[in-house]
Amino acid sequence: MSQTRSNVRSPRRDGVAVSRAAFLTHGRAEVIGDALDRLRAVAGRCGVEIVDEQDPEIVVVLGGDGTMLRALQRWLGTGIPCLGVNYGRVGFLTSIGGSDLEAGLERAFAGGYEVLDLPTLLGDAGGGTHTAVNDIVLTSATAGRMAIVEWRVDGQSLGELGCDGVIAATPTGSTAYNLSAGGPVLVPGTDGYVVTFVSPHSLHARSMVLGRPHTVSFRNSAADVPVQVIVDGHVVAVAKPGEAVDVRLGEASAALARVAGTSFFTRYLEEFSH
Repeated sequence: MSQTRSNVRSPRRDGVAVSRAAFLTHGRAEVIGDALDRLRAVAGRCGVEIVDEQDPEIVVVLGGDGTMLRALQRWLGTGIPCLGVNYGRVGFLTSIGGSDLEAGLERAFAGGYEVLDLPTLLGDAGGGTHTAVNDIVLTSATAGRMAIVEWRVDGQSLGELGCDGVIAATPTGSTAYNLSAGGPVLVPGTDGYVVTFVSPHSLHARSMVLGRPHTVSFRNSAADVPVQVIVDGHVVAVAKPGEAVDVRLGEASAALARVAGTSFFTRYLEEFSH
């Protein structure tokens, strides 16, 4: 029986007026300049209390995509949305430019934003389970040596490839390393993830988009080359020859706020159309 639209959970919801906000900043204060003072001034004018990280209604993130990922990880699964003001190089996850901080935050604090619930990935590696908002990447841990990876989907082997690495990316992460490696972009709302090999030693390796029911397993098939496991840019484990890393969609979601009037497609055009 087909599923009706009313039975499908929407990944998007409208924002509400803000009375309490927390903030997270770039690790180097000089990158954001006086942005924190400007944030406090806007909050004061709008009657928004700046609170600690335990009790906000929204989190204002001053930085680039790396800082945004830290915030999304920190408040993962809480439903508290993270709104980015860009002080990074790309800032694809942000929706307010640094020079537009005052106007953008005034609009957001009045409820002029929407929230996207972003799917996550789970990766079993190194004896633990790790959650990614962007991607899980396997790459050779030995400089100058090729990784050899056998990959399986739901237990079915799809072969073995020599490569620089392999990426499993969420829709959010599909515009990052995956895109640079020639993988497809998954638009927000896609309940799936994409697997893309990096510089595969093959003429026939193609990306594959997988849905929620599917688990992909990457086995290190090299005789003597370990593979490092990188989650959202951080090394979390090393897979020795013969060991495998299992990846699947997670149940928890990260809440990304965007100022009303901006969208994935406007950001996509701004960043990738030139």
